Amino acid sequence: MSTATERPPAPEPLPHPVVDNHCHLDIGRGGRGGEIWDPVEAIAAATAVGVPRIVQIGCELPGARWAVEQAAERPELVAGVALHPNEVPRILADGGHEALEAAWAEIEQLAGAHDKVRAVGETGLDAFRTPPEGLAIQKESLRRHIDIAKRLDKTLVIHDRDTHADVLEVIDSVGAPARWVMHCFSGDADFARACLDRGAYLSFSGTVTFKNAQPQRDALRIAPIDRLLVETDAPFLTPTPYRGQANASYLVPLTVRTMATERGDDLAALCAAIDANTDAAFGGRW
Repeated sequence: MSTATERPPAPEPLPHPVVDNHCHLDIGRGGRGGEIWDPVEAIAAATAVGVPRIVQIGCELPGARWAVEQAAERPELVAGVALHPNEVPRILADGGHEALEAAWAEIEQLAGAHDKVRAVGETGLDAFRTPPEGLAIQKESLRRHIDIAKRLDKTLVIHDRDTHADVLEVIDSVGAPARWVMHCFSGDADFARACLDRGAYLSFSGTVTFKNAQPQRDALRIAPIDRLLVETDAPFLTPTPYRGQANASYLVPLTVRTMATERGDDLAALCAAIDANTDAAFGGRW
């Protein structure tokens, strides 16, 4: 089992608690099958630096089942469940439409299984890992997930990689749910305005600390403070100066401090806003 001493050192605690609104506690270093940090240890380390609550995201069926189980057991967690856009073509290729229909049905069942399942996500579109011929089924899956989120009054969490215009096309075609989040926001200021105009919350990850992420920092600066969220997408996207090492919720303060500096916000005020925004975005406090 991984230990805290093998990870980057804990940053200075935040002056006000915030929530890591997108984490994969079930994914180990190096991806699926990698060694995971015990959830109890991960939650304790995060709490010690001012990140006492986490949204655990399950983005394929085993992960979604695990997320629901963990959220039911642990007061610090709520869950999001969905089929990741890169998972959808794989299911279709392996089992055909019947398997995909069954998978969507199970996601809906899991989304309604417990009141601590707050989100349908991460769903969305990805043109980076899925070839162009897979985009049509990804769009169909996104529409299915939007429908589930609306009918069950859950928050929609969208993954968007190299598909900004296509995401907006789907949102405009069916209408956004009452609450929706652009996970790991990767667009520029113009795309941020387009999402904000449609009611989205913008969630920023460790990528906003990267040298090549100026477009995201431009988006961060124009976003209203009441639409901002923060996340890790752990174990991925570790913020500077530890890029390349395993990420975890206890490193959120590094991202939040960058956000405050870039925006010129008082750190405590930004933390309080992010905390309140997360409650609003995910259907209330837990």
